[in-house]
Amino acid sequence: MNISVELFEKNMNVKGIIKGEIDAFTAPVLRENLLDISLKENILIELDLTDVSYMDSTGLGVFVGIYKSVNALNGQLKLTGLSSRLKRLFDITGLVEIMDIQTREEVMIDETV
Repeated sequence: MNISVELFEKNMNVKGIIKGEIDAFTAPVLRENLLDISLKENILIELDLTDVSYMDSTGLGVFVGIYKSVNALNGQLKLTGLSSRLKRLFDITGLVEIMDIQTREEVMIDETV
């Protein structure tokens, strides 16, 4: 099991590309990579999950923690490129109601407009 986290920061905007699997083994790596940027005021973080093949509840916990940190400092967290399987995890937990989440299909529609 592996994970790759690439972060690109410009001003107060961060674009992140996450690849691989997010589970109990890899979630600490993800959390560590995102922790510093989540503690900046007014930051906008957009994370592309297009190449995330698997995520369990540990991964959801990481995103909830990052969301809370960012939100407390007047920032925004956006998750993009979710597969229908990943989006279902957010739907089941009700997180889709409070977090800015965009599926792969929605990303493709936005790119053609």
